[in-house]
Amino acid sequence: MYASSIDLPDNVRSSSIALLNARLADAIDLAAQLKYAHWNVHGPHFMAFHLLFDALHDEVDGHADLLAERVAAFGGTAEGTLQQAVAATALPTYPTDANTEHGYLEALGRSLAAFATKARAAIQDTTDAGDLGTADIFTEISRAADKALWKVEAHFRPKRA
Repeated sequence: MYASSIDLPDNVRSSSIALLNARLADAIDLAAQLKYAHWNVHGPHFMAFHLLFDALHDEVDGHADLLAERVAAFGGTAEGTLQQAVAATALPTYPTDANTEHGYLEALGRSLAAFATKARAAIQDTTDAGDLGTADIFTEISRAADKALWKVEAHFRPKRA
């Protein structure tokens, strides 16, 4: 971590960098899952899902950029290669045999829910550490992930937990 004039202590920046990189791995994984579904979906609602998955991919890709740039602003290295993301993601493994419209929706719903849950936990962690700027980023991401999940789940009724 390089020196910065950002007025947060080094230990707070270091902690936030680790958390940002963990969620960056999730964002990269989720973006890849959405693109996989976008490329492979087929069925009577093909075009609607094809466009939905692509739009959600672009949104998640924006989250990845936001997370990575915050890491860089704090003097860290954004761990954003595919290999790093695969090793660090906390999302469920995407089932490549989910090859129906409903299968794609359920798989993406599980991943979006996990993504939102991790973002919400990061809000609390960064707030507790005194990094309210990063907490705000995670708040923005959690709101967007909840909305994306709503868009996916609107096509089916998931089982209640």
